[in-house]
Amino acid sequence: MKKHSLILKPRPKLSLGDLILAVSSCTSNTKETVATVADLLGSGKVKLQSDGKFLRAKVC
Repeated sequence: MKKHSLILKPRPKLSLGDLILAVSSCTSNTKETVATVADLLGSGKVKLQSDGKFLRAKVC
């Protein structure tokens, strides 16, 4: 049985604005965009990073 290795390419560094633009292209209004971005940040699926340190996002 062969072992397959997955080679992951480094992800580009995207800004919070890039995330908002990507989400807004798939949503129908701004309330849905805000709710989706807040959910992504709150769930930990998306993390904010500044100068190599991860920042905590407060979702209200």
